[in-house]
Amino acid sequence: MARRLRFNGTGSGGTGCPSVHEDLDSREVIVHGPPLTDPDDIAQLRHLSEGEVAVVVPRELLVDWAPKGDATRQARIIGLDEFENLFRTFQHTAWRLETRRRYASDEVTDTYRQFLETGAAQWDPDDPYCELIRPQTAQGKRVERVRIVDEPPTTGQLYLLDNARRNSALGEDIRILRRSDAERMQLPADDYWLFDSRLIARLRFDDDQLVDVELITEPAEVVRCSAIRDAAWHHAVPYERFAAELNSPE
Repeated sequence: MARRLRFNGTGSGGTGCPSVHEDLDSREVIVHGPPLTDPDDIAQLRHLSEGEVAVVVPRELLVDWAPKGDATRQARIIGLDEFENLFRTFQHTAWRLETRRRYASDEVTDTYRQFLETGAAQWDPDDPYCELIRPQTAQGKRVERVRIVDEPPTTGQLYLLDNARRNSALGEDIRILRRSDAERMQLPADDYWLFDSRLIARLRFDDDQLVDVELITEPAEVVRCSAIRDAAWHHAVPYERFAAELNSPE
C-alpha cells in the first residue's frame, strides 16, 4: 500500500531543491535532495551501506520543516463551543482552507432543502453565524476563505457557492480554487482555520460530520499552514468570477 505523504516544506532554491515529507501513518520522515557524489566526501561517511545514497540538504530545512514529534507538538482537542469562541477572540485575521466535497451538517438544513428544490436558498441575514461574524468584520478584522472545488462541482459545493453571496455581505472575502490546481500545487487535504497567523484550528470529521477541532500552536506547523494560505490565496479567484465562468455558455 502506498504511503500517505504530506509535504512539509522545501529548502531555498528552484526546481529540484531539497524537500521534506512526512508519512502520516508511520510518522517517518522522507528527505530528498541532490546526491552527494564526491568520492572523498562519501568516503568520510560512517555506516553508509550498499544500496544507500547520501543527499545534501540545507541545515535550515531540517530545523524549520522536520516534524518535531508528539513530545513537543503543542496540540489539543477542543469542543465546538470553544471553537466558536475563537471567532470572537481573534485579533486580526481568520482564514479558512475548505477542502471537502460535502459537509453533512449542511444537508440537514432548510436552506439545503430549498437549494435542492429551487437552485437557490433564502438565507437568514441574522442567523447565529451572521451574528458571530458581522461584529468582527465591522471592526476591520479580516475573515477570508479559499474553497477547493471539483470539476464539475459537487452539489454541496454548489450549495456553498450560493451561500457565498450571504457570507460576502457579512464582510468575508471568499475565493475559489479548482481541485486540479490544488493537486498540482500539492496542497494538503487538511480542512482548517488559521487565526492571526499563530493558531491553527484543524477540523476533524467522521463521515463528513464535524466531530471536534484540533488546536495547534506549534511554530513550524503554523508556518507551514501560513505558506499554504499564501499559495492558495495567490491562485484562487473571487467566488463571483468563478460563478460567472461556471454559468457562462460554452
